[in-house]
Amino acid sequence: MGTVLIAAAASVAVLMLGTWLLSLRLKDVSIVDPVWGFAYVVVAAAAFLAGDGDDGRRLLLLVIVGLWGLRLGLYLTRRKLHEKGEDYRYVEMREKHGDRFPLVSLGMVFGLQGVLVLLVSLPVTAAAAQDDAVGALAIAGVVLWAVGLFFEAVGDAQLARFKADPANKGKVMDRGLWRYTRHPNYFGDFCVWWGIYLVALESGAWWTVVGPLIMTQLLTKTSGKERLEKTIGSRREGYAEYVERTSGFFPLPPRSGLARRT
Repeated sequence: MGTVLIAAAASVAVLMLGTWLLSLRLKDVSIVDPVWGFAYVVVAAAAFLAGDGDDGRRLLLLVIVGLWGLRLGLYLTRRKLHEKGEDYRYVEMREKHGDRFPLVSLGMVFGLQGVLVLLVSLPVTAAAAQDDAVGALAIAGVVLWAVGLFFEAVGDAQLARFKADPANKGKVMDRGLWRYTRHPNYFGDFCVWWGIYLVALESGAWWTVVGPLIMTQLLTKTSGKERLEKTIGSRREGYAEYVERTSGFFPLPPRSGLARRT
């Protein structure tokens, strides 16, 4: 596994360093967001090329991580192209650190995201070095991955259409998959990475559970659901009522007028 991990780390380092240099030229650190998905594709490609494990499992991981990462990266790229200026999070960091911001961003933004990518993708790099052939558990993992990709892709598409209609400005998206969970895209990511973990688990890499656990933390606490909902209530009419009737993460039938524990 050592060779695979080194190849993955080197590939991610080159990607993040290149993106950082581009951010200096553009004066926009938020270009790192679309790279998040593409970084996993880079890891999967490095694992496929450097790994010496079962060819079928390596190819399977390359395909499922590649499809997920490319979809996410392209979606975030399109969204970024329609945005004006740098994300407010990075604007605040830039103002706080002043002339030191370029070096601070290298470590706190690009370096940190690179490390997180490598940790989350441990199931990919570990399984690429195992000889076990693909079996029933890996198939179950692919099914879970497919469910996750559906929720993420469809949820993102539904939200994009909703936001594109000027009549919906300031309103709450509570249609389609968003009727059953307030965050179908985050739930989708959750399923994707637990599915990938099942593929690795079948090869004996049980300890790589750290990957999906970190992704779960990111999705539900650090940069996902919890962080988003701290401010969205003040920006969306009727969001408090939406919270009462709609599950916060796992898809469940809506309940009218009753608060749901999530």
